[in-house]
Amino acid sequence: MRLISYLREGRAAIGVVKSATATEFVDLGATGLALSTDMATLLAAPGALAVVKAAADAAPAHAVKPLAGITYLPVVPRPPKIICLGLNYADHAKEGGHAKPEYPSFFMRGATSQVAHHQPIIRPKASTKLDYEAELAVIIGSRARHLTKADALSCVAGYACYNDGSVRDYQRKTNQWTIGKNFDATGGFGPWLVTADELPAGAAGLRIQSRLNGKVMQDANTKDFLFDVVESLCIITECITLEPGDVIITGTPAGVGYARTPPVWMAPGDVCEIDIEGVGVLSNPIADEV
Repeated sequence: MRLISYLREGRAAIGVVKSATATEFVDLGATGLALSTDMATLLAAPGALAVVKAAADAAPAHAVKPLAGITYLPVVPRPPKIICLGLNYADHAKEGGHAKPEYPSFFMRGATSQVAHHQPIIRPKASTKLDYEAELAVIIGSRARHLTKADALSCVAGYACYNDGSVRDYQRKTNQWTIGKNFDATGGFGPWLVTADELPAGAAGLRIQSRLNGKVMQDANTKDFLFDVVESLCIITECITLEPGDVIITGTPAGVGYARTPPVWMAPGDVCEIDIEGVGVLSNPIADEV
């Protein structure tokens, strides 16, 4: 099942994409289903995904609408936490001059740094060094602490694409990366949440690419994670309680713009796509801050 967050008559809503065509979706609000229109709140409701699936399967014709022309929201518009892993592919660590880490490099993103599918990623006034990063997003569906390898995936609701847009000169102003990762509207998140049952356990073995104006810039596979989804969840929940709607961003492979000669930066007029096998294609135009 694929769930979207979008604007319906100016308000947040949730829909279910009809996967057979991926051109239509079920407007859950038009089915008469009394569920939250906020993704994090929906995921927190016990059994909500089963209820949503049943409603989508039985949806009347008037509840089925075209995807074309809708205004997407970030999959989880206001996540309680966005926890990001850095240097989670050995080749990316190497291209940045870093040793293979023995422990993940963690940083946090804020909700205002996110932007939805088809909405512009914004190059800020402060810098032209706006870089792309293709990443797999893990969306949490239930409260979790002290997970083990045996039960780690039980808290996962699903997966999405993420573009961890990074303002590189600000990222490197200090040893902490947070400021360069939190400029407004730099983190693409979408197009939808694919429920965990539709993908291999831990989203393992999926091809992941970034494309800039149609040119492949990164091309890797989630099997190459240094810390896979299970291990990452175990490490995180040793310290932090995960809650429904939390998002874990799992790191990017080699091929980012700053490591190229000459460097490649995203610029107004560009279109950046993140393509993850079985998940979908997140597409964002690039625009200047006004």
